[in-house]
Amino acid sequence: MRPDRAAQDSPAPDSQDVTAIVPAAGIGRRFGAAGPKQYMTLGERPLLAWVLDALEAHPRIREIVPVVREDDLAALSHILGSRAYAKVLRPVIGGAERQDSVYNALRSLASPAPLILVHDGVRPFLSQSLITRCVEAADTNDGAIAAVPPKDTIKQGAADPASGLTVVAGTIERSTLWSVQTPQVFRAHILRAAYEDAMKAGVYATDDSALVERMGGRVAIVQGYYENIKVTTPEDIAIAGAIINKGLPE
Repeated sequence: MRPDRAAQDSPAPDSQDVTAIVPAAGIGRRFGAAGPKQYMTLGERPLLAWVLDALEAHPRIREIVPVVREDDLAALSHILGSRAYAKVLRPVIGGAERQDSVYNALRSLASPAPLILVHDGVRPFLSQSLITRCVEAADTNDGAIAAVPPKDTIKQGAADPASGLTVVAGTIERSTLWSVQTPQVFRAHILRAAYEDAMKAGVYATDDSALVERMGGRVAIVQGYYENIKVTTPEDIAIAGAIINKGLPE
């Protein structure tokens, strides 16, 4: 069933009408022995601090909910103690999967702002402009997501039993394809309904938008930028350092 979007008026653009959720409860399986990547130092700041700083500075964000592992509460406390974060609320303990972590955060909010923004705790290069454009797109839709066009040709693969190899089954027209990032912003009542329905049905998705799409929601695509990387492997830290040296997006 398509969610009711007309029930809420668009908020004034200068109001603090966004609750930001920052899932940062990963254990860094692909990062090796270095540990949870969200606490790795990048340019003298932990990755998670880059995200919190960007969200703290945006005028439409009212509050920030970090979602972390219980074992990482001390590391988060160290970050929060190093800066004056006026918008960061008490942290929420994450779950087994990213979706569980966001769901825990949603359930912890008694009175969220009209819009909810979700941004990965390991995407450090979040610009004020991208936040603004995603939030403004969500004002007139059920939600909005940052995304970039893929640079490479995209092939569809299929298993070949005879050879044991994966072979090309077709070439996908990439002009309509988008590589999805965060932030993703949604009307609060729509996102909560989408999560409740998915969790009851045992449906898991790799991003928040997929759950809203599943309910028939209309989600706008906002042009992101390729520097908005998700730090997943140790090599990504080197890439992030190169982005800093080149100059961060505005």
